[in-house]
Amino acid sequence: MAIGNAVERGFTVYVYDEKGHLIFTQPKGNSASDGLKGYTTSTVNIKRGFTVYTYDTKGRLIYTTPAR
Repeated sequence: MAIGNAVERGFTVYVYDEKGHLIFTQPKGNSASDGLKGYTTSTVNIKRGFTVYTYDTKGRLIYTTPAR
């Protein structure tokens, strides 16, 4: 199942598959600069604080990196 869309609403990031079904949600963080930074068909990047978190198509954390 591939990621078709990712949107930020309020304090939550919603990730949908290519058919529009919700796959998973993640909190976006509290800072104005926090939130969805981008997505591909296989990953979603969300910044929280000083870290960018990368999630796979099942919502599992696969990578973290310091935010620039």
